Amino acid sequence: MSDNSPFLVLEMTCDDAIEWFTEQVDHTGLQVVRTFDLQAARHENLDCPCPHHGTEQCDCQMVVLLVYRAGHLPISIVAHGYDGQTWFSVVDNPQQRADPHLESTIHHALDLHILPEINLPSLPGISSKS
Repeated sequence: MSDNSPFLVLEMTCDDAIEWFTEQVDHTGLQVVRTFDLQAARHENLDCPCPHHGTEQCDCQMVVLLVYRAGHLPISIVAHGYDGQTWFSVVDNPQQRADPHLESTIHHALDLHILPEINLPSLPGISSKS
């Protein structure tokens, strides 16, 4: 089970990191659905200051993704990014337990040892914390 600490850190903007994450997970047959987007929510309330930078021009982002497999409850992944880095965490708490088999499938999909070599040059600074 996850302890809600980041399991993956990418030196990419949040949007680029989510695109990469989704592509990798899609290859396993899982489905990824974006359910919350902080920047979209902030546009509804223009007076909402950035909690990290305190400016309207920040690049802070938080996105909640649901990852589905047929016959299983979805697992929630939170992507939090700013300053060109993005951290991915699994939501696993008493109110919302993460399916360990689904979590393992996600970790396996992101395992750097199985990524094609051609992806590595375009993905500098990837670190996995399994």
